Amino acid sequence: MTTEVTTRATGFWYDDGSRIDAVDVLNALRRYRTAESASQRRARESLGIGENAMAALRVLVDADAAGRTVNAKQLAERLGITAASTSALVDRLVRTGHVERHPDPTDRRGVILSASGPAMRRALLVIDDLESGPLRVADRLSAEDAAVIVGFLDEMTAMVDAVDSGSRA
Repeated sequence: MTTEVTTRATGFWYDDGSRIDAVDVLNALRRYRTAESASQRRARESLGIGENAMAALRVLVDADAAGRTVNAKQLAERLGITAASTSALVDRLVRTGHVERHPDPTDRRGVILSASGPAMRRALLVIDDLESGPLRVADRLSAEDAAVIVGFLDEMTAMVDAVDSGSRA
């Protein structure tokens, strides 16, 4: 007598090996995306900020870590939003203590943005929590497995981008 196993994901019958197929991979990817989205939402809610504000904080934190400065125009370009939206976003982040404006040392009319203050320290802890766990998991991958996963995700990204742009890859 053989033992047949079904997976919740597909409804197909498998042998004892319960092999993983493409549908299982896509379902795992969907579960991860759902969990990550929920985690991002909880983080934004705990900080009392929206999606663009969280993205702006990441830009500023990354720039600071790399020793770069960011002005409002650069922030707008990175976020893909208008100058007016950026101005309103920066105003909100300054009011909540997440961001400070500083004179640009290379342009006397310019303003540099920086992540700062007690509110920003809290945001850094939340951002670190969001990134450190996944990094620990990814660090356990062998170089070969990491290369396969990166290749797969890059190919999936290209496929989704092609569908979004209206062309089929």
